Parts: sequence; structure tokens; C-alpha cells
Amino acid sequence: MEMTFRWYGSKFDTVTLKQIRQIPGMTGVITTLYDTTPGEEWQPEAIRALKKEVEDAGLHISGIESVNVCDSIKVGDSDRDKYIENYIKTLEHLGKEDIHMVCYNFMPVFDWTRTELARVKPDGSTALAYNQKAIDAIDPENLAASIKKMSGGTVLPGWEPERMAKVQELFEMYKDVDGEKLFENLVYFLKAIMPVCNKYDIKMAIHPDDPAWSVFGLTRIITSEENIVRLMKAVDDVHNGVTFCSGSYGTNLENDLPHMIRTLKGRIHFAHVRNLKFNDTSKENYDFEEATHLSSDGNFDMYEIVRALYETGFDGPIRPDHGRMIWDEKAMPGYGLYDRALGSMYIQGLWEAIEKNDKRKN
Repeated sequence: MEMTFRWYGSKFDTVTLKQIRQIPGMTGVITTLYDTTPGEEWQPEAIRALKKEVEDAGLHISGIESVNVCDSIKVGDSDRDKYIENYIKTLEHLGKEDIHMVCYNFMPVFDWTRTELARVKPDGSTALAYNQKAIDAIDPENLAASIKKMSGGTVLPGWEPERMAKVQELFEMYKDVDGEKLFENLVYFLKAIMPVCNKYDIKMAIHPDDPAWSVFGLTRIITSEENIVRLMKAVDDVHNGVTFCSGSYGTNLENDLPHMIRTLKGRIHFAHVRNLKFNDTSKENYDFEEATHLSSDGNFDMYEIVRALYETGFDGPIRPDHGRMIWDEKAMPGYGLYDRALGSMYIQGLWEAIEKNDKRKN
């Protein structure tokens, strides 16, 4: 595996490439052109400039998160082929710059959903959190405004103001899109882009829905082992693969995370490793918060998750995911430097121990 760090670009991220470079074991970043809009063709000059900035700092681009899929493609309207063509051109530009992994999602309207961006934990740190009662009590049209108010002035991925200003219009677009229709549109999109992915060896790594169930009546399909295996079979090409995000799949405690990793052997192209702590799992008051990466701080056995990745031969980029705000850091919620740096060291420690133990046995 390769240890990486998500970076939003020097215009948007409080974390610098210099700081990332100083984290032991860190060699790559997962980045994006954060000021592009879904459906827009990425320009080669912008990709080259981003690549040069990263490489001048002694790192390299390990993958893109995300080349966002526009809503026309997701709902399958009359404009989708035009936007798919833009997506294909973007992939071609990335391939020519030797960038070979793209993380994306297929969530309707809202990206990841949380009700708190700074829940105070007993040690005084703050973390992202979700409470079902809070979701049930809020008008979806007001959710974007609530997220913006809590974000501390940062633009959060998936919650861009220009798009969120059209929430009512977006809900109207998706009103007749059920799970089967959304799945069909995803397969259509993937089959259309596979030729360019094969030409440039670009591995598409779909990110699971977060949380792994319907929110505000909007269907979600990348939620379980059954659904993701169905997608892998529907487009049976190694370039159609998975971002295995333990935190997103793990929102549904019925998902056996190590088993899913083993089932998806060879199709996991990217991994987000993080932990969650569940405070209430009753349907009406489901409540969880982002924990530290340490197993004992949450509900997931991080050793078994990392061991499953190791034993299935995972060799792609891996990154620590949502971190707490600690040591008085002010940063994009979930994406500060300190707690994610701690997480990267913990993951590397687990990997080293598993690897050495395996070699001793053999």
C-alpha cells in the first residue's frame, strides 16, 4: 500500500504540502481541482500546474478525489451523453499526466451527511457526528445552510454553495429516480468510460454512500456488500473498482467490513481507513460520531480491517480519513492536519506489524 493524504489545493486547504511531506511514510497526495464544477471538462494546463506544485514539494499525485459526476448523468436525462463526453476528456487528460486512479461517488443531491461538524468529545476535541432525530427534524432545503453555518467559512466537499443553492431543483430532478434507475444510470456511465480507462489504465474507485441508507427519501445504492458486488459484476472490468471507506460502509453495522474487503479482492483501488463510535443504534435515534483511528476508541476492529487489506494483496493508495480537531487547530471540519497525521502513523504501524508477522510465519 501507499500512504497518502487528502489535499484540496493551496487555495482551499489549511494544510500545506510541506506539512504533509513531513509526516513519516507519506509519499503521495489525493487531490482535485477543487474550483471545477461537476460536468466541466478539466483543462490539461490546470492538471499540469497542480501536478507540478505537488511534485515540487517532494510528493506525487496518487489519485484524484474527486472528478465529480454531474446530476444529469445520475438521473439519466437528455444531456448526460454530453457530460459523459466531458468526463471522458477529463480522464484522458489525467491519463496523459500519468494519473491512474479516480475516486468518485454516485449519491443523489447530497454528498456525505452529518448533523454536527464539531461535536465536543470528553477530551475536549471536536468531531463530525450524525443523529437521526436531527435529520428527521430538518427541512432538507435548510440542511445546506446549516452545514455552511457550521463549516467555519470553509467550502466542504459535496456542499458547494452554487450547487446547494439549487436544492429544490435537484430534488425535482430525482423525484422519479428509484434505486434501479440510479443503478442503471451508473452502469451506463461506467460502460461509456471504460474504453478510456482501459487505454490509460485509470482505475475508477466508487466511494460508498455516507451514511449507508436513504436520506430525505433520496435513494442510495452503494451501501452494502450485495450492492457493490452487483455493480462489479454488471461492469466486469478491473478498472471498475471500489474505494473501500470503512467509515461509510461502517455506518451500517450489518456490513462485515473485513469480509467485504476479502469479497472485493482485486477490485479495491483505494482505501479510506477510519473508525466510528456508535452512541445509539435504535432506528429512531441512530447516533454516531467520528472516532480516532484507534480501535479501542470506536466500534471497528482496525487491525482486522488493515489485515484484510494486506492479506488480499491491496497495493493501492490508502489514507486516514475524517479526523478530529485537536490541539486548537482551525481547519476544514474533518480535514485538519494533526489527527489525520496521527491516524496515518497508526495505520502504518498496523501494516508493519501485520507484514512482519506474516514474514515470520513464512
